[in-house]
Amino acid sequence: MSETTQLQTQQAAAPQSAANPKPAKELYPMVGWKYDSFLWIMSLLEDTFFREVHPRSAWRVPKHGPVLFVAAPHANQFVDALVLLRTLQKESKRRVSLLIAQKSVSGFIGWASRQVGCVPVGRPQDSAKPGRGTVYLPNPVDDPTLVRGIGTNFTEFGEVGGIIFLPSAKGQSGESLDISEVIGPEEVRIKRPPKGKLAMSQLTGRDDVDANGKLLNKEDKKPREGYQGIKYKIAPHVDQSKVFQAVFDRLASGGCVGIFPEGGSHDRTELLPLKAGVALMALGTLADHPDCGLKIVPVGMNYFHAHKFRSRAVVEFGAPLDIPRNLVDAYSNGGTEGRREAVGQVLDMVYEALSAVTVSVPDYDTLMVIQAARRLYNPTGKPLPLPVVVELNRRLALGYEKYKEDPRVKELKEAVTEYNKQLRYLDIRDHQVEKAKLSWFTVVATFLQRVVVLFLLSAGVIPGLLLFAPVFIACKVISHKKAKEALAGSVVKVQGKDVIATWKLLVALALAPLCYNTYAIITLYMVHKHRYYGWVPEWVPFWAVYIACCIFFILLTFAALRFGEVGMDILKSLRPLALCINPASSYNVAKLRERRAELKAQVTDIINTIGPEMFPDFEHSRLLAPADSAARAAARREAGVNSPPISPNRPSYDRRSSYSVSVNGSDSPPFQAPTRRNTTSSSRNIPYNESFSNIAQAQIFATRPTTPSNHSRASSSGGRPGSAGFPVAGFTTLDSAEGFDEASKKIRAAMKERGEMRRRKSQARQFMTGDEGTSEEDGSDGVEFGDRRKGQ
Repeated sequence: MSETTQLQTQQAAAPQSAANPKPAKELYPMVGWKYDSFLWIMSLLEDTFFREVHPRSAWRVPKHGPVLFVAAPHANQFVDALVLLRTLQKESKRRVSLLIAQKSVSGFIGWASRQVGCVPVGRPQDSAKPGRGTVYLPNPVDDPTLVRGIGTNFTEFGEVGGIIFLPSAKGQSGESLDISEVIGPEEVRIKRPPKGKLAMSQLTGRDDVDANGKLLNKEDKKPREGYQGIKYKIAPHVDQSKVFQAVFDRLASGGCVGIFPEGGSHDRTELLPLKAGVALMALGTLADHPDCGLKIVPVGMNYFHAHKFRSRAVVEFGAPLDIPRNLVDAYSNGGTEGRREAVGQVLDMVYEALSAVTVSVPDYDTLMVIQAARRLYNPTGKPLPLPVVVELNRRLALGYEKYKEDPRVKELKEAVTEYNKQLRYLDIRDHQVEKAKLSWFTVVATFLQRVVVLFLLSAGVIPGLLLFAPVFIACKVISHKKAKEALAGSVVKVQGKDVIATWKLLVALALAPLCYNTYAIITLYMVHKHRYYGWVPEWVPFWAVYIACCIFFILLTFAALRFGEVGMDILKSLRPLALCINPASSYNVAKLRERRAELKAQVTDIINTIGPEMFPDFEHSRLLAPADSAARAAARREAGVNSPPISPNRPSYDRRSSYSVSVNGSDSPPFQAPTRRNTTSSSRNIPYNESFSNIAQAQIFATRPTTPSNHSRASSSGGRPGSAGFPVAGFTTLDSAEGFDEASKKIRAAMKERGEMRRRKSQARQFMTGDEGTSEEDGSDGVEFGDRRKGQ
């Protein structure tokens, strides 16, 4: 081909290539087979660590289209991500790209994050360094946003969008101050005045500061005389534009993105305030692609002793949220105020949706009381499924938050707290008290039987326990050491338990293969030296011995795990039996049993009294029917009275925000800014002068959320009007006729399938045995049906 022909061909192809540009390479790609292979391998670890991971309402996850998963509380560091990714893959066949802190993208965690397409996010607190000199407020009354330094150099080390971190003190989180203007080497202006007593005291050196951070003596407009300021840390501005663009592209292409909006992991009992990143992701995606159909799905990560080996978890999915069109319009065209209010409303929606799928209480003591009350309030007298346990905990937490000042509730809390103390004193569990009422001879026989069973089980436990002991010891020592380090470097953790499970898995993942290989090499040496005392024939090759050793040691460890799990349950039951055998302590157990019966009646009476006051549909939507419900139902049938039907049009008392209505077009209500008293702590933390005009400066992850004055973890306020700072809602979650019909169809189909299966089993049994009897329904069906009607 001549040069002229080549030139003409290139000129003709140029417009086509300009019209069809080559698609940009994805910044954080996800490879399907790597994703699936990695999760399959890690699922072995999850199944080993957890005794049970129960998904709830997974049918709510959309099968197609873009989804933004918002998970909380972030109580188990990297284990949270593993549990969430595997549950979504197993239950809904969706692959999710999680957002991960940039500082964690190293070593094994960094390699693992790349296999599942995680998006690394830089956090200001990760790059914070001690600042030069000290800072203070020169005029905290008239100009509280002006920060002055002594010996500082803000023109060199400070920048607009950077953050000044104040130190923590007395178990309280230090304040973070966003820099809005660098005035000079020793002066900067921050976006909003410092909040809280600690921050104002640190920046002024004064003692006349109330709990809200307000100075009592307004006439004195200066800091304490001679005050030299407070030490601080300063972090540079973090550009998040690439992160947001990667999220927008992933969602616009119909993919899924997951985020833990609290920021870092923590071991508190309440949700931390959410940062604006999740709202900016949703609004930004819909602003660029209004017809993509983005859904926000809240996910509750509910653990039972999250850091302990062989613990349990419930992953609950809430109803998908649609962002109203008017909020997207306000974000796109509403100016500074519109963007700010749109972000605030979306944060409120997400916060309240998360509150509906999590159990959030003010402090640990309250959590213990609520769990004890849940155990006492069980009219069925049978073990409850995990989803029912979580739902009961949530409802009791909602009721406590609203009626905690009621004298009846205060009295009950004191009585239950005292009961818990007696349980700890005797070192027994609540479920063991009620059953400690057998005759003396029966108790002795049961005790001896369990001792014999425990002795037999130990034969399968001790070999694996001894072989795997180095790994067990290393996991415990290293995980607790890392927990102390995490606690020392954090301002939101209480005991640092949120990192224990992660480090147990990481240490086991590294040491277990090393341990097995060491034992296999020792065995090979003995085979090479004397054929293992003649037990191994000469014709067996060394590679077969090595493979056999690896398989044998793994099976031995697994047997020790299974036998040990049963053995520990038996071991824990021996102490209550021993207390019943010992005459000196039987009186204490008997008195405790009587006290438990009194508390059970007291808890049931208060719930049955307060329940209808709090929720008008209490009787129709209760999870556990009272013990006499069957008799009352039979009496109604005898009298010819039908039970009232459940109407899909009845008030739903939806837990979600009043803003979380599904809007598809022009039927959305006009944009209205909410009043601050009706919002959650997440939206109230947005600075009044924050416009979100440049999302590259927006903080995706939380930095330093507000912390109460004590270390007992006060709850985040928020919720609906009249909810006493908590998002109180009714028991039902079916908020529309369509949703009710969909859930009803699924329930009827499942029950029909179950009935057909049991009918076939009954016919087969009759054919084989000649039994003319009919199979009875499982007694747990009522509980399961009630839970499905509620949870789904």
